[in-house]
Amino acid sequence: MERLSTTPFGQRPVTADLLKAAARAAEAPTLPHVDKWELLRSLCAARDAFAITDREIGVLEALLSFHPEKLLGGNADMVVFPSNRALSDRCHGMAESTLRRHLARLVDAGLILRHDSPNGKRYARRDPSGEVLRAFGFDLRPLLVRAPEIAQAAEVARAAAERLRTLREKVSLQKRDAQKLALYGLEQGHTGPFEGLLAQLLDVTRMMRRKLSLAELDEVAGHVSELLEQTLKYVSKAEEMSGNDASFERQYQSSNTDSSDLEPCLEKSRVADVDASLAEDGVEVKPDVPIPLGLVLRAVPEALEYAQTPVTSFADLARLGAFLRGMIGVSPSAWDDAVAAMGVEVAGITICCLLQRIDDIRSPGGYLRKLTLEAQSGKYSVSRVVMALIQRPQGAGPKS
Repeated sequence: MERLSTTPFGQRPVTADLLKAAARAAEAPTLPHVDKWELLRSLCAARDAFAITDREIGVLEALLSFHPEKLLGGNADMVVFPSNRALSDRCHGMAESTLRRHLARLVDAGLILRHDSPNGKRYARRDPSGEVLRAFGFDLRPLLVRAPEIAQAAEVARAAAERLRTLREKVSLQKRDAQKLALYGLEQGHTGPFEGLLAQLLDVTRMMRRKLSLAELDEVAGHVSELLEQTLKYVSKAEEMSGNDASFERQYQSSNTDSSDLEPCLEKSRVADVDASLAEDGVEVKPDVPIPLGLVLRAVPEALEYAQTPVTSFADLARLGAFLRGMIGVSPSAWDDAVAAMGVEVAGITICCLLQRIDDIRSPGGYLRKLTLEAQSGKYSVSRVVMALIQRPQGAGPKS
């Protein structure tokens, strides 16, 4: 098939990159042919290396669908000439202005070439037998020529993604170990800066919600390793100082209390009272919470992820809130004051709500004390807080 045009139609200028791409496409390909869909998958993995987005990948996929053969190369013609309307249909109704912009990006990236007709339209001239003599449209030959480059870039991108995934798993596991050890040390009354460590680990949790680069994640991994090392040091030192006698004494004392005392971060006396009422009556004691349990559970999905057992009652929420308060940096005294002013169930729900809004709250402990003052004056409404969370758009909310 004859190719006559390399310069663009209309006001689009000739550029050095365009001439370079045309010269490269004229080179003999290293591979005689490649599977076009396998090549597209490799390009999808390596798209950052070629400075294209998933939208450009979608447009290129539509262009490849107009190529009748599965393979690019050999004796097959690689110029496709769909109209903008036909191409838009295969791009799921993409607007023509958007389509033109993405096509230009593919040309700029050197992945396709234009062969424009005298009037700028795309079409083919055929002989009486139907064979294409001359085509005006998009040339896919650059993909064939650059196939080894694309495959190598995809391999590098996949290896980097695997390193990122492995490092992220390591950070998550070490963060979990550090959090649980710090909570253990805090609740056992061991000496150490456990609340400060938990606050730093909470900052790590916030950072992990973002899409971090490999360098950024590597820096976070080093920080988490240091926090875990510090936590292990303080817990191990405290355990050595406690000795066997102290451990036996704690075990003997806890044998006379309700099994809920074994819950980490539990405010023992108040939650034990709730469990005692449940055991005595054989039914759930309906706490003074003026909102259905289902709405509360719907409002705090992030808090529920930390629950070690299914949350089926307000007593379970009280336990969960007591467990979480140290994690978000609320001191034991602030928790005690909140429980005294609100009741253990409402205080637990409030802690869960604070965790749900943790990105918007600078000081959870200070904010809880503010709510405690409102509760003491009769102005605090946990229903209002829960309903605000349910109705709140994702990511909304002022800093508190």
